[in-house]
Amino acid sequence: MPCPPPLHHSLDPTDWQALRTQGHKMLDDMFDYLEAAHEQPVWQAMPDAIYQSFQQPLNDQATPLPDVHELFMKTILPYSIGNTRSGFMGWVHGGGTAVGMLAEMLAAGVNANLGGRYQAPIEVERQLSRWVCQQFKFPETAHGLLVSGTSMANFISVLIARTVYLGETVRTAGVAAGTTRLVAYTSSSAHLSIGKAMDMAGLGSHCLRSIPVNAKYQFDVVALEHAIKQDKQAGLCPFFIAATVGTVDVGAIDPLAELAALAKREQLWLHVDGAFGALAILSDSLAPQLQGIEHADSLAFDFHKWGQVPYSAGFVLIRQHAQQLATFTSSAAYLQRSTSGMAAGSPWPCDEGPELSRNFMALKVWFTLKVYGRTNLGNMIAHSCALALYLKQLIEHTPELELLAPVTLNIVCYRYRCTTEAEANRVNQLLVNALQNSGITAPSSTYLQGKFAIRAALVNHRTQHRDIDNLLHTTLTLAKHLV
Repeated sequence: MPCPPPLHHSLDPTDWQALRTQGHKMLDDMFDYLEAAHEQPVWQAMPDAIYQSFQQPLNDQATPLPDVHELFMKTILPYSIGNTRSGFMGWVHGGGTAVGMLAEMLAAGVNANLGGRYQAPIEVERQLSRWVCQQFKFPETAHGLLVSGTSMANFISVLIARTVYLGETVRTAGVAAGTTRLVAYTSSSAHLSIGKAMDMAGLGSHCLRSIPVNAKYQFDVVALEHAIKQDKQAGLCPFFIAATVGTVDVGAIDPLAELAALAKREQLWLHVDGAFGALAILSDSLAPQLQGIEHADSLAFDFHKWGQVPYSAGFVLIRQHAQQLATFTSSAAYLQRSTSGMAAGSPWPCDEGPELSRNFMALKVWFTLKVYGRTNLGNMIAHSCALALYLKQLIEHTPELELLAPVTLNIVCYRYRCTTEAEANRVNQLLVNALQNSGITAPSSTYLQGKFAIRAALVNHRTQHRDIDNLLHTTLTLAKHLV
């Protein structure tokens, strides 16, 4: 009986030249998209037919690559959130770069798992960690790790601090086995991921104290001291302070030097959530506002925000690497280490965080820092803040508009004036929706002391003065129709 012909099980193409041709077309389409970002609508809603197309079940049979690419161009690319566009001012989303996109392509081609083992991609991440330590003036004992984003970085920091205060036995016995009840502190302007981190660490979000802010929306240090004293008197164990550099609502910077002094005096862990604001350290003009950050026990931030690296690329920096290893190192037969060969290079990244499977996200960050350099990136960040001050001045000279918060970095909160508070909230809610649907500009919103605010977060490196002018002009034009 003759043998059947061998099946082609490899997923490599049978015609590499055809793939090259199609690949170059796909790359050119993305270059065209990025080059014309300022000409495209910032955002547009999906037509119902396109929305329904995503409800279809998976096909059993293969679809040619050119057909799938055409679907992407028609049904996905035009209906993204629009943070590559210069008029996007909604949330703190970086705009990405062509350089980062190309580096991501290279990383996907290498397809390295950065959980461990002796390989050049891990050395890229370690070099990146050393660069970060140098920028923030952390000691040689410090070490960093790339993660999906600041939410994960905050979680890792809470876990390490928990292990430091409860001992390594908490990893096996759990928090329920002990009698010590840990409590943490952050400001009322902090990101919700701090509470989630407390939840996931088994400490409970109710053990996170929300401390009031001052008139500048900064952590009130006097109120914090009082809360710590009360908790100690109640028999609780204060262990963690989470400061913020660039608060979500208004971009405020907490008084880091004061918080560092308090943390040292009370023997508490000082964590800094610098999701977007920490990278202001790259700007010579902005870095002085971050004085005290070098005293943090842990620092979290995102390269995919002000660093303009394509999503996602978060980072956590721990002051004492040994504490990081004590929290995450685990042994397994299939993770045996060696002094030579592929199993060398210990400790591995899987000893420094919760993940074993990790992609080569370090490459796009490494490319970005190498290609643009610290000075150019710092100047771009400073330019965002200069645009915020320009917007602030326009608002202050426009009688129909009202500034609702101080402008510290790159976030501006304002509203259209109305005769009553209730009317102002109603009109400005409608106004935000109208602005986003216009396709011209896209701010987001928040509430500040009960007032509904239009929130412009200026993060995209493509945003220029003309985009600020468009925001103000469109705000006034649409508001007059609504009122």
